[in-house]
Amino acid sequence: MAMKTHKALMKRIKITGTGKMLKRKAGQGHFNSRESGDTTRMKRTDVGVPKTLRGAVKTGLPYNL
Repeated sequence: MAMKTHKALMKRIKITGTGKMLKRKAGQGHFNSRESGDTTRMKRTDVGVPKTLRGAVKTGLPYNL
C-alpha cells in the first residue's frame, strides 16, 4: 500500500528549491492589535522548521522531498 501525504501538514510547510523547510511564525490568529509594530513585522516572516521536527515532516510529506 502506498504512503499518503498528510494534507494538513502540506498546507503548513513549504519546501524551498534548495530543500529547506519553512513554516509561518506562530501567534498570528487574533489579539494582534496589542502587539508592537516590531512584533507585527517579525511575525510576517517565515521561519525554518527546527531540526527536531524535520524527521516528522519527512514522514508526513513522503513525496514532496
